[in-house]
Amino acid sequence: MSRRPLGPREVQQLVLDTEPWLSCDDCFALIDEYVERLLDGTWTTLDSMSAHLRGCPACAEEAATLVVLAAEDSGQDPGPAVTLIGR
Repeated sequence: MSRRPLGPREVQQLVLDTEPWLSCDDCFALIDEYVERLLDGTWTTLDSMSAHLRGCPACAEEAATLVVLAAEDSGQDPGPAVTLIGR
């Protein structure tokens, strides 16, 4: 089995601060509300959600996909909300 060296993105994800901690299950439980509030501009920062999305590509991708789908349903531009994911 050959191993490739980690790229800069992989290294960056390994050293991200993940405190306060939130599990993928906890993130999934909050993701619908998070997306709705991102789109309507009422999301107040939840540090644990932002930290989790910065460090978990799977959950960040899920959130971005939901933002795009919800924005399309409501006739909004998903771009601004997508850029806020994981910040």
